[in-house]
Amino acid sequence: MTPLPPVRRSLLDWFAAHGRDLPWRRDYAPWPVLVSEIMLQQTRMDRVTPFFTRFLARFPDPAALAAASEQETLKLWEGLGYYARARNLQAAARVMVREHGGRVPADPDALRRLPGIGPYTAAAVASIAFGQDAPLADANVERVLARVFDVDDSLATAKGKQRIAALAAELLPPGRAREFNQALMELGALVCTPRAPRCGDCPLAGPCEARRLDIADERPVRAPRKAITPLLVCTGVLAHSGRIFVQKRPTPGVWAGLWEFPGGRVEPGETPAEAVVREFREETEFAVRVVEPLGLVAHGYTTYRVALHCFLLALDNGRNGSRRPVLHAADASCWADAGDLARLAFPAGHRKLLDRMETDGRLRQLLAPAAP
Repeated sequence: MTPLPPVRRSLLDWFAAHGRDLPWRRDYAPWPVLVSEIMLQQTRMDRVTPFFTRFLARFPDPAALAAASEQETLKLWEGLGYYARARNLQAAARVMVREHGGRVPADPDALRRLPGIGPYTAAAVASIAFGQDAPLADANVERVLARVFDVDDSLATAKGKQRIAALAAELLPPGRAREFNQALMELGALVCTPRAPRCGDCPLAGPCEARRLDIADERPVRAPRKAITPLLVCTGVLAHSGRIFVQKRPTPGVWAGLWEFPGGRVEPGETPAEAVVREFREETEFAVRVVEPLGLVAHGYTTYRVALHCFLLALDNGRNGSRRPVLHAADASCWADAGDLARLAFPAGHRKLLDRMETDGRLRQLLAPAAP
């Protein structure tokens, strides 16, 4: 069995010398720590930092976020994905204002009762912000401990999870949880990486069982990866009189509260162009015609790979000249100008389409005032 005290000492010494200078580590204030932990769920550190800085500048405390509109919150979150995190964080801020005097609670049980905060996030905030002796295990910690202690159970099983949790609790040095938990996470992020771990730079290389047995690439043992499902979908940019039609996704549901161009899946036997005309009819009762293709936007999700066929559309005045939709798949809609498109939050694939149209100048042309 790998000796515990040397692991603790080596890891703490390494973190003191190599820990990254991150904005939420400046003074470990509870609100920035909580925001960072929510943003870091399923998102890489390098992507989170600029979003974190902008978010904290606008919402420096729970009260500021609690008082904001959902649309402003989603807009500042746009690009991070997993928008339920933003909604839950705002809901948690409102609970803090209502029940905790506008402060992040220190008690792990109170933290777990906040919307969107599970055992890991509660332990992270309790240990990092408040210095409490709360062990934790994110993906980086799981990888480090599985390699150092040769955990040969799949981490997708209850037994594997329990072994990692027991090791994290046993290793935790009393009174040093803030530094130790971050050291484990930092080591997994920077050195004990999923592929090509830098064992020569690792402070735990000596006691690491996976390194000794030359099985680092086999630890942790994970369940087979889920198959990636390809999705063929379409969307249409309907332009009319210097405005573009957008609609707001219903709540609850996928991308709830975000704005989008109508569209959907391409059915068997349809072309994407036929599908976008049908989708507009079904979702808005607009009769539209395809003006021209706008290209393909590819976007990947956890278990899906989306091929989004995009089209420029116009109202088919021969059949329906009305600019009033009848909404069947949205809570609201508007004919958006440039300011609206910049202010509203869109799913990543639709934002990519907007960015592309802005880059090639097409968006400016579509939003130009109609000639008298």
